[in-house]
Amino acid sequence: MLNWPRCIREYKRIFRLKKGDEKIISLFAYIILGDKMYAAILNKKLVLAIKEAEQVNKGFKKLNQDYYTCPSCRKRMILILSEEKLPFFKHFYQVRGTGEKEEHYQSKQLLCTALKANGVNAEVEVPLLDQQLRADVLVENKLAFEVQCAPLSETEFKHRHSLYEKLSIKDIWIVGQRHYLKNKLNRSKEIFLRYSPKWQWYYLEINPFSCVITLKYNILKAAVSSEISYDIKHFSLDEKGIANLFTFAPTNRRNIKYSSIQDQKIYLQKQITHKSKLGLEIASLLYQLHFSVADIPEKLFLELREPKEKSPIITYLQKKLDDSKNHLA
Repeated sequence: MLNWPRCIREYKRIFRLKKGDEKIISLFAYIILGDKMYAAILNKKLVLAIKEAEQVNKGFKKLNQDYYTCPSCRKRMILILSEEKLPFFKHFYQVRGTGEKEEHYQSKQLLCTALKANGVNAEVEVPLLDQQLRADVLVENKLAFEVQCAPLSETEFKHRHSLYEKLSIKDIWIVGQRHYLKNKLNRSKEIFLRYSPKWQWYYLEINPFSCVITLKYNILKAAVSSEISYDIKHFSLDEKGIANLFTFAPTNRRNIKYSSIQDQKIYLQKQITHKSKLGLEIASLLYQLHFSVADIPEKLFLELREPKEKSPIITYLQKKLDDSKNHLA
């Protein structure tokens, strides 16, 4: 909550207000009360959100490169731009664990504001298809950014993705902390992968509390297991960072991490023993060929594959089986 008495004292100190300046104090009450604040302190001076937004839109300053503070609590604030509403300031929360709702809200606002600062026509929470779908951030009815912080089933993902396809809108998914990509790629994270010629398979993560978007690109998967290798690039979640993200063109791949042959063999043997889907498929091929795991060329265990590509072990064994059938025919 806003500490109004303290805020008044702060204004009086900065602007040397006298006891009879009730009109000015009333004006301050109007511009700062509520969740949205229309004024903040910058370099010991009161600045209005609408004036700061005008400076950003005209290119005289970069979005949120200045350090705005709250007149009451003196904590950091950020400028939020909006198409339909007046620009306003909002407290910038840096505390971890504030919940997925806050993470989601802050992410949408910061992303949309950064896009607007680059001259892009972007809107937050846009209803589509008679309310069947709501885009977190929609860019000119051509591109939708979905910020996913909560759990999401594959079924729900496919439903929302199909609705975007129906509208001919490209959907880009950016995930919150719950879905951050680490050393392995499972089905719950695979749905958020996207592909581009310059980044290959990539994954986008957002952290509104540290104001960062992370791009994990050139994603490759181990020959048998779900272990992955990728390159990383961090971008600030502001005007400059968003511009750099969309113009980023990596050079050669730098961070290729190979899993050992032994690790991949152990993993495969476990899959066969536990009769997993992968284990059963490979075991069936080995049985039909009268092979064992030892008969598989070791170089195949070092091959990296695209995230959604079949294991090179399966490809090799299937080809061997097809060749043997053709030879018998």
